[in-house]
Amino acid sequence: MINIDKKDRKILYQLDIDSRQTVTQIGKKTNIKKDVVSYRIKKLIEKGIIQNFYTVIDSSKLGYTSFRIYLVFQRNNPEIEKEIVNYFVENKYTWLVCSLKGRYDHDVIVWVKEINDFYSFWRKTIQKYHQYFEKQIVSIYNQSLTYRNSFLLKDEYNKADRVKYEIVGGGKKVKIDDLDFRILKILASNTRISTVKIAEILNSTSITIKNRIKKLIKLDVIQGFRVNIDFSKLGYYFYKAEIQLEDYKKREEIIKYITKNAHLIMIDESVGVADLELDFIVENVNIFYDIMNDLSNKFPGAIKNYKYFDVSKIHKLIYIPEID
Repeated sequence: MINIDKKDRKILYQLDIDSRQTVTQIGKKTNIKKDVVSYRIKKLIEKGIIQNFYTVIDSSKLGYTSFRIYLVFQRNNPEIEKEIVNYFVENKYTWLVCSLKGRYDHDVIVWVKEINDFYSFWRKTIQKYHQYFEKQIVSIYNQSLTYRNSFLLKDEYNKADRVKYEIVGGGKKVKIDDLDFRILKILASNTRISTVKIAEILNSTSITIKNRIKKLIKLDVIQGFRVNIDFSKLGYYFYKAEIQLEDYKKREEIIKYITKNAHLIMIDESVGVADLELDFIVENVNIFYDIMNDLSNKFPGAIKNYKYFDVSKIHKLIYIPEID
């Protein structure tokens, strides 16, 4: 576990709000000198706390549909498991690959434009690794509401200021051209790259790139610019609760209440998994239990039961398909 101080937490929080901010902008908002901000960001990267800077892209607006796969392995073989993880990480259709602890072993989410693309991808996967899968649960991943990492500031965050990044399946599609898509591919895993550098790579001008990025933000294709933090290095744990409701009518009321909790980082919505999926980052499992007990007490009779698991490692997180 690596201990970080209040200044590091403030910097990480600002990077989570907008990782394209300059060190000067971050310095003004945190009251830290820009040279110190730059130095601390460099150290956070060297320590592996900052993994990368990524763009939240709603590819559903570009015509893509998400499928989520939960896997339970059998015939435990660490070498084979590593090979399977690498297979998913390197696959052009996947945008999230995680290792889990608990009721599932791995979580894989893919983006495809046609259902037949998913069928082809999954058929090849099964042909290659079927003997190692005890269970496969496939669902349509419809929506993701992702919230700021407010817990970094502990009790200092503003409960009313929990701006979310929203990935919505379906809805109105938008049209982008090849240049837009290439800009998104660059920004997907490197938000701090300058418009000048992007222009050089794409043989364009910085003004054009700047205007294109503004357009993509206005269209809600770009939802935000964030920082990918390895929270395990800071002593945090990532728990996901799959909740079955006794009273489904209470769902929106529960959501309104839980979004004020600083530990909530995501609300997922998928077809056929659970009535409500809540993701938390906490210092220990007892805090997670306290949150869930508080929900049960706050909404008596509304929650039938819940199951949970631990997201132990994120192997891939990139919000745009690597489609040729």
